[in-house]
Amino acid sequence: MLYPQDLEQKLGFDRIREQLSELCLSPLGQAFVQKIRFSDNFVVIDKLTRQTAEMKNILEETTGEFPAQNYLDATPALEKIRIEGMLLSLDEFFDLKLSLRTIRQVLKFLADQEEGRFPFLTDLAGNIKVEKSVSDAIDRIIDDRGQIRDNASPQLADIRRRLIAEAAGVRKKLDSMLKHAKSSGWVGDDVSLTVRNGRMVIPIAAEHKRKLKGFVHDESATGQTLFIEPADVLDANNEIRELEYAERREINRILIELANRIRPHLADLQKAYQFLGMVDFIRAKAKFASILGATNPKFVNQPIVDWRLAQHPLLFLFFQKQNRKVVPLTIQLQQNQRILVISGPNAGGKSVALKTLGLVQYMLQCGLLVPMREDSTVGLFQNLFIDIGDEQSLDNDLSTYSSHLTNMRHFLQFSHKRTLFLIDEFGTGTEPSLGGAIAEAILEDLTKSGAYGVINTHYTNLKTYADKTNGLVNGAMRYDGEYLEPLYELEIGKPGSSFAFEIASKIGLPKAVVERAKGKLGTQQVNFEKLLKELDIEKKVFADKNLEIGIKERKLAQQLVETTALQLRLDTEQKKILNEAKQKAKQLLAETNQRIENTIREIKENKAERDTTKIVRQELEQFEKKELQIETVIEPEREEFLPEKGEIAVGSFVRIKGQSTVGEVLALKGKDAEIRIGDLKSNIKLNRLEKVSKKAFKEATGEKSPGPKLGGIDLNEKMLNFSFNLDIRGKRGEEAMVELDDFINNAIVLGYDELRIVHGKGDGILRQLVRNHLKSFKQVGKMNDEHPDRGGAGVTIVQMR
Repeated sequence: MLYPQDLEQKLGFDRIREQLSELCLSPLGQAFVQKIRFSDNFVVIDKLTRQTAEMKNILEETTGEFPAQNYLDATPALEKIRIEGMLLSLDEFFDLKLSLRTIRQVLKFLADQEEGRFPFLTDLAGNIKVEKSVSDAIDRIIDDRGQIRDNASPQLADIRRRLIAEAAGVRKKLDSMLKHAKSSGWVGDDVSLTVRNGRMVIPIAAEHKRKLKGFVHDESATGQTLFIEPADVLDANNEIRELEYAERREINRILIELANRIRPHLADLQKAYQFLGMVDFIRAKAKFASILGATNPKFVNQPIVDWRLAQHPLLFLFFQKQNRKVVPLTIQLQQNQRILVISGPNAGGKSVALKTLGLVQYMLQCGLLVPMREDSTVGLFQNLFIDIGDEQSLDNDLSTYSSHLTNMRHFLQFSHKRTLFLIDEFGTGTEPSLGGAIAEAILEDLTKSGAYGVINTHYTNLKTYADKTNGLVNGAMRYDGEYLEPLYELEIGKPGSSFAFEIASKIGLPKAVVERAKGKLGTQQVNFEKLLKELDIEKKVFADKNLEIGIKERKLAQQLVETTALQLRLDTEQKKILNEAKQKAKQLLAETNQRIENTIREIKENKAERDTTKIVRQELEQFEKKELQIETVIEPEREEFLPEKGEIAVGSFVRIKGQSTVGEVLALKGKDAEIRIGDLKSNIKLNRLEKVSKKAFKEATGEKSPGPKLGGIDLNEKMLNFSFNLDIRGKRGEEAMVELDDFINNAIVLGYDELRIVHGKGDGILRQLVRNHLKSFKQVGKMNDEHPDRGGAGVTIVQMR
């Protein structure tokens, strides 16, 4: 069920229809566009969207291959053929020829695809057939220019041959007469033969009309020129005219005979043209989806909204012309949060978010692809109710508020678990306190009905009710509290401030008027709005700082990777140097043994003569000194750590494969292990680690005894848990100073440049105490008040040295 009757116009779907009609190539497709209807049949919607998704893939992947011409509506011609003896024009037969060719091309394209590639479109074409004999019969009669072929029948061929011969004879005679008339000066040199009333004539000056015998068919506008058919060609022209009549009669006979041959196949042809119209319609939907960047997300047969980066299609098309981008909508409605209460300032995007949800859901249940990320999930609703815009009616004597209540009566009467309702500016149009109370009572009943919905409101009581009621959730359109500009982003989980006082001040309303307004409202409401504003500002500040921290962490991770790579390269170079040294030592040892053997042989050969032996010994001693000098540069081979058997567990000693770095396992987190390497902690994949013995760990780290371990400072953990914002409002002086000491010390260790201390304004005592204490830190540089829009004198900004 849809409500109200003009729902399509309110959501803008009528403009979607116009876009689709323009993309259709024929009235056949446009007729299907006008038949689009909202459906709650899961199977039908799924089939329609899958057909469109397949066509979108065809158009994007097979550019130019799918037929894109001659989607002509020949169904009126088929209705004429149904009546025996009815004569179709040549143009009608030509349209029939071209459109049947398109149908056959579409069927052939789908038949040529791999089995299962486009199952839904293939199934659509399954029972469509166009007999080849029909197409061949038309092709034998009508050529590709839309003319009857000369060989359509023997009689037509004979008639046309005689026509050509007679026309050639007439032209030959007339050319001779015209040449004589020119030489006689009866006509100008630039005059040529022409045709009047279907007969060839000679233009001749009026004063010479009696010099040429014949029949006058026409005269010029001035009467100075007459168009005469010479008497010598009168009979020949009569023969040509009779042949033309005979040609026309033969063509009519041929076309009637062709219609008779087509008539038995009318039932199949009617289905074929329904298929052509459907293909044109699906093609238009696919083209529209490509323009929007629409997708076919996961579709489930249950009421749910789980959308990622959805865009309002009409807003997207409008912004596209201006080279602007739409801020996408991410929204979730499910069993535990069925109703979303959106608040925030005017012109912040609440109504656009509401219409985006309504229009996109309506598009989906009409069988169209929807502009959102493909990993979204879209559900099915039986009812779609909206209350958007002013329904004030003079005819029915309805005020704006009365019209809203009329809509609410319908919502309460027909809402159930498969209903999606959308209400813009809930409860407005009457006295605020009464309107808020009635709105809350209506919301209670809608919640009990189990329906899903989105409500836009400024009422604080509705925000409070949503916060404490199961099934409801608050949401806010984000707003830049510093610059008072809308961000058009929906944030679910907290209510939004209306920023009424801030906007009033920004546009120049006198300050005294704004302050009196705050006083009239009451402190509770002012404090509530103030708290929402401060939360929004602080969230923005934290988001900026988190981004900065994330960048630093990525740089740190990159440096760690580079350091690890450098260590690995150094280890490789060291091994290479040691291997080269071993080879030199081995070679030196071989030379030494050879020299000793040579020395012994020389001593024996010289029979141990004293002088010779002395010389040989001196040479050997010199060689030994050289050997010792080389040996001193060879480092002892580093002992390789042998992996120890067993699984890695908490407390195990491990080594990074391919490196000499060892550490102790502190914790296991899935496929990662947190290990301590000296005073540093790091997370490393388990498959990069191998277990080593405790002895190897001690040798690598230089530990002499298993004495008490010194706990290292986990800077990563400190950085993750540290906040640059300290809130000490409401604390006593002594307690606040202890927290301030810890805060400043941690900031110094982590190297923060700027800190934010929230102490509140009050009488300024805590503020003065904080600033006096900060002066005792030599690392503290400047101290300033925060920007007035973000807390002013209630917040101290600390610049570190």
